[in-house]
Amino acid sequence: MKDIAIVILNWNGEQMMRRFLPSVLRHSAEARVIVADNGSDDGSLQMLRSEFPTVEIIELHQNYGFAEGYNRALQQVEARYYLLLNSDVEVTPNWLQPLLSYMEAHHDVAACQPKLLAEYDRTLLEYAGAAGGYIDYLGYPYCRGRIFNTVERDSGQYDTVADVFWATGAALMVRADTYWAVGALDARFFAHQEEIDLCWRMRARGHRIVCVPASVVYHVGGGTLPKENPRKTFLNFRNNLYLLYKNLPDGQLRPVLRRRRWLDALAALMFLLKGQWRSFRAVLRARSTFRSQHHIFDADRAANLAAAQASSSRGTIKEIYPRSLLVEYYLRRHRRFSQL
Repeated sequence: MKDIAIVILNWNGEQMMRRFLPSVLRHSAEARVIVADNGSDDGSLQMLRSEFPTVEIIELHQNYGFAEGYNRALQQVEARYYLLLNSDVEVTPNWLQPLLSYMEAHHDVAACQPKLLAEYDRTLLEYAGAAGGYIDYLGYPYCRGRIFNTVERDSGQYDTVADVFWATGAALMVRADTYWAVGALDARFFAHQEEIDLCWRMRARGHRIVCVPASVVYHVGGGTLPKENPRKTFLNFRNNLYLLYKNLPDGQLRPVLRRRRWLDALAALMFLLKGQWRSFRAVLRARSTFRSQHHIFDADRAANLAAAQASSSRGTIKEIYPRSLLVEYYLRRHRRFSQL
């Protein structure tokens, strides 16, 4: 059994895999490479069998989304470490060794990620992961190197290993036993922010999450849904509320949700003023869905809070930014991670 299983979840990504899978095979000799196909109908499976016969294939017969697709696939994979890798990622020589070495030397680390650079401009950090993820107390995610839509150029400013709050699902290395022990990815999220939920559960139980920037990959981003897609807007707003409900301690939940009600209304209004009607409706639908469905997470919430360490249950996870990212970004004009 190899220590690392690289698992690429694919849904109609034939062209992406044809473009980026060669780098994974070329630079990942120490790992198994597996493609889990989420019910594609674009010729992905035929292409894999004819052009990449050494790649293992797990066939899922419908699109289960990111979270459930990975869970169903990983149930069939034996390895000490899973490496969840998007199909639109180009890896580089020796990208795996820094991740594995750090995990082997630090047994309190449950998950890690490489530094992600933008494939279209390799001087830029990449939106979805950059050099590791954080979150503010209201639930707004950001990265070392990316706050909201401001992405920094990479000049080596984040080339040190850092503890982070979440590691991107675009290139996420996680201990297999910890993955299952904390409950795996939550299939009810379907896609978007499920890796933040997973990492929050790991952090609350005392595990560390790190970025190891000696490992570098290039990510296209938005390979499945473009950024302005209303479906993506719906999932991001709904799942962010799910994330807060599942994990925030009792003393913080109500005041945070009250603030978020007004902030989400403001976001919807901004979409409306820009004429983005479908995104406006997506935010309203996300709020409505959360109101009607949040109680399906009650048992998970109770289990998460019970399992959390005492320090975490008081809301003192150090990687949660204690101030409002919106205030810092829009009012104080702090657009770089180093300014926070």
